[in-house]
Amino acid sequence: MLYKSIEDVINKLDVSTITTERKEILQPLTDFIQAKINNKNIINLNFICTHNSRRSHLSQVWAQTIAHYFDITNVFCYSGGTEATALFPSAAEALETSGFNIKKLSKESNPVYAIKYSENAHPVIGFSKTFDDSFNASSEFAAIMTCSSADKGCPFIAGAEKRVPITFEDPKAFDNTPQQAEKYKERSLQIATELKYVFSNLKK
Repeated sequence: MLYKSIEDVINKLDVSTITTERKEILQPLTDFIQAKINNKNIINLNFICTHNSRRSHLSQVWAQTIAHYFDITNVFCYSGGTEATALFPSAAEALETSGFNIKKLSKESNPVYAIKYSENAHPVIGFSKTFDDSFNASSEFAAIMTCSSADKGCPFIAGAEKRVPITFEDPKAFDNTPQQAEKYKERSLQIATELKYVFSNLKK
């Protein structure tokens, strides 16, 4: 069972705001997951961005959470970058505003976070890593490219069964501005809305 605050956020996400163009971009991800459900296979999703610090983490956390919301089982969400940096604090804060319980498990320059969306479900483990890190699935996964630079810079993702470019604008553009918190929350909720659309169209 999701934390009530997160469930309330997901309930309010309005998928009717998604444009036809974006729906077409999201369709290959829906098709990948549906095929896995039809064949009763495990669903591995690896969200990839250049630095694995913002959009890829937001996507990983929301995908795992929304799969739980729709009771789509056997979903395992990962994230990675073309290089490792750190989970940017504003991305974590944006998730906290939606009700996630986030605990920092270590204090090095690339800290590890436990990101809980439910009292009893296993938390999402968040830290920056390359997409081919041993922590992630090594084969039979969809590589979801969440930024255009990673999509262009990685023409080949080893082990990926399918490659799906679903790019989002980088909230980093608003770092150190008065709109920083607002823009991170806005991007987080856009990602959540689009993933709600994907999972709401699946047939179990």
